Amino acid sequence: MRALLNGPTGLHIGEVPEPHVGDGQALIAVQAVSLNFGEIAYRSPNPDFVSGWDAAGTVLRPAADGTGPAEGARVVTFGWSGAWAQRRAVDTGELAVVPDDVDLGVASALPVAGVTALQAVRRLGSVLGRRVLVTGASGGVGRYAVRLAALAGAHVIASAGDPSRAEGLRELGAAEIVPGPRALTRPVHGVLDTVGGAQLADAFYRLEADGVVQAIGRAARETTTIDFEEAGTRSARGRLENFNITAPLAADLTYLLDLVRTDRLAPEIGWRGPWERAEEAAEALLGRRVRGKAVLDVTGPA
Repeated sequence: MRALLNGPTGLHIGEVPEPHVGDGQALIAVQAVSLNFGEIAYRSPNPDFVSGWDAAGTVLRPAADGTGPAEGARVVTFGWSGAWAQRRAVDTGELAVVPDDVDLGVASALPVAGVTALQAVRRLGSVLGRRVLVTGASGGVGRYAVRLAALAGAHVIASAGDPSRAEGLRELGAAEIVPGPRALTRPVHGVLDTVGGAQLADAFYRLEADGVVQAIGRAARETTTIDFEEAGTRSARGRLENFNITAPLAADLTYLLDLVRTDRLAPEIGWRGPWERAEEAAEALLGRRVRGKAVLDVTGPA
């Protein structure tokens, strides 16, 4: 079968063996995949490795153990590899049925970014009426985080370094838009940080007493140094937590799909095209030229 592979000139389509399908796995015909910053920035150097976390398509063969949806069901799937191929074997606990009126490309944009934002908002505890800062708010996780925190009742402050990429954040529910944590005029109860580096430290210094930072991503690709003496002078008594997504994702994916179906959540796709243009999409994502998610449509003969 055909798959996206990493080579000396970037992502290209090559031939790989069919996936092994376990008893608790369904075989999926992939129709769309979405790209994530982490899988692009830290891609495997192995030229035969099929990467990819997020994919949507239809069930070719249901799981042998009787779990999961039937043949022909439209599904969105998650896993730490194997999404960038025409067919994917997926644990049935890591997929969800996509409603008929939801586009598969849109659904493919949900797993890692959408579930990360959902779980990170939950880990802040109750945010009803509380100030929540989202850094890297214009990116894939960031835009979901702004919307989901607003739905949870937070006063959301969206941080976006480039004003041109902040478009649409108020419509998602941001009450304020700032160029970075240093622009905050008051402390915040919670931070959803997707940037890391200096921004993560700046956000930590601006917590309320007993506030919390969820350290989600490292888009800045720089070391974070926190000066606890400075934190003490600012009376910051919050905590910093390293966020990791918790699987299985099926229940959270089903919840997000219901939000999409009922028009309470609209995944923003800033780049979409055939998977033959994968390297172009990857470069745009790394260059922070994509608002929201980048989606590839899997094309060509099976």
